[in-house]
Amino acid sequence: MRRYRLNSPFGRRTALGLLGAGLAAPFIRPAAAQAAWPEVTSIPDALKGTGEVRIATFGGTMQETQQKAYFEPFEKLSGIKVRAFPGSDPTKVKAMVETGNVEWDMAQLSRGSIMNLQKHGDYFEKIDYDLVDSGVDAAYRFEYGLEMLVWAQVLAYRTDTFKGAVPKGWADFWDTKKFPGDRAMVGTSAGGWPEMEFALMAAGVPPEKVYPIDIDKAFESYDKIKKDVVKWWDTGAVPIQLLTDREVVMTTVWNGRMAALQAAGVPGAISWSQGLLKRDAWGIPKGAKNKVNAMKFAAYSTMAIPQARVALGIPYGSVNNKSNEYIPAERLQVLPSAPAIKAQLVNYNYDWWIDNREAVVNRFNKWLLS
Repeated sequence: MRRYRLNSPFGRRTALGLLGAGLAAPFIRPAAAQAAWPEVTSIPDALKGTGEVRIATFGGTMQETQQKAYFEPFEKLSGIKVRAFPGSDPTKVKAMVETGNVEWDMAQLSRGSIMNLQKHGDYFEKIDYDLVDSGVDAAYRFEYGLEMLVWAQVLAYRTDTFKGAVPKGWADFWDTKKFPGDRAMVGTSAGGWPEMEFALMAAGVPPEKVYPIDIDKAFESYDKIKKDVVKWWDTGAVPIQLLTDREVVMTTVWNGRMAALQAAGVPGAISWSQGLLKRDAWGIPKGAKNKVNAMKFAAYSTMAIPQARVALGIPYGSVNNKSNEYIPAERLQVLPSAPAIKAQLVNYNYDWWIDNREAVVNRFNKWLLS
């Protein structure tokens, strides 16, 4: 599983070089660029099979990228048909398992969603890690799921607002004298979790000491920015629209959404410093009809080259440490898994949030109304 060959007449370095300047763009869809993506031309027999695997995804551009990055190659190499379904949702997984009508073999979810369901019952199969590539860091492995993509929740700002000054970190986000203007942050109306980590770092807590979260201190910090937050957003499109319409000068945002804004020509930028490194995972619902095929696909999709292909198609990062060998430097500049960027991020502690989410969200909702 750990030996790959590139199917290119030019070789890996030349093929990657063909992508050139276009790699700074958020989405790489031109046929010429896609043709230069690295390829896996063979896989271990352990990943081959027959039948199908039914995978629930988040849909949209993510599913389009997954289709080209690894659904189609996996079908060709393994003999297993991939059927993709947009609309992955932990509540749907819960209902399927409880009724015994499990329509999906695998679902793209957050680590937190998987762990939260497992806290209340037996909803997922254990992952067969004997199949998984050694390049997948231990931090991305857990008993009932395999993380397969990293992204970042970061500070974003309009570059035409502060006369050349650049906000770096949450103390600057909180500093409305040096960086005047309205802000936006994540709310809880759609099931979101408050950005307590940002409040603590704004108050001077070092990133490495954010967890366990000092809840009282976080709310004291929130008090200082509350009047300047004009929107507590609940979907990823909202902060992008607010920046585009100049309704805010600074906001928290998902890095992939920001890349799309930049591609549209809006003068905006990301400050990676003190962002949160978050992850999506594959979970296999308990009782999945094609559990074995799902395990094989999970292993294939987290190999170095399939991971690199996803990162070349959409600006999210890899969980395989060897993937960066196949990603040019220009592209790494916009990926949260790039060493220089990852070093600035705080690894999101899903364990802490699973244990404390209910109490924190209830207090946050009361605080918003106070």
